[in-house]
Amino acid sequence: MKNGTWVLGGALMCCVTAASAEGIAAGAKIGTLGFGVELTAAISDKIDGRVNFNKYNWSTEKTSDQIKYDIELGLKSFMALVDWHPFNGSFRASAGLVANGNEINMTATPTGTYDIGGATYTAAQVGNLTGKVDFNSTAPYLGIGWGQAVGKGKALSFNVDLGILFQGAPKVALNATGTLATDPTFQADLAQEEAKAQEDLNGFNRYPVASFGIAYQF
Repeated sequence: MKNGTWVLGGALMCCVTAASAEGIAAGAKIGTLGFGVELTAAISDKIDGRVNFNKYNWSTEKTSDQIKYDIELGLKSFMALVDWHPFNGSFRASAGLVANGNEINMTATPTGTYDIGGATYTAAQVGNLTGKVDFNSTAPYLGIGWGQAVGKGKALSFNVDLGILFQGAPKVALNATGTLATDPTFQADLAQEEAKAQEDLNGFNRYPVASFGIAYQF
């Protein structure tokens, strides 16, 4: 997320500079990216700048090729956005960049044997089976929304965002610690399992964003 964080820092400086002339609002939000805090500044009558930070962890279970995984989805993102209000009202079109720290961590639950790449292995041969799924560290965002946190004559405002985070195809890595961890045949079967898991997760390459928030203008 290093490059994305630099982008966010530059956007934050721009927002603070613009705020000295126009106005600034701070807010909180909740949505599919998690819980977030946000800073908005007016750049012109129709254009605002926003930066926000979002975070949330969520756990579930999934079975793939007879292997049961405990899965934790870790959401973490920094967003730098530009909002365009074409009608000088609450409707806005938004675009920006996201420093994307979203990731999925998986741990297999031992059940006596593992079916990996079509072959059967014992728990001792596999050992601990863990996996990690991550995405592009910097990703574009496009969306629409309603709300103008720095509208004239407003102190308290509500806002809604609907959009897509284009975070790229998931990258899956599986690791084992058992007696066959370095065996070439086992590694080839593990690579097949990685490909299968990646195929199952391909729907995450475009992450839907929906959020509701409240903001206060100073």
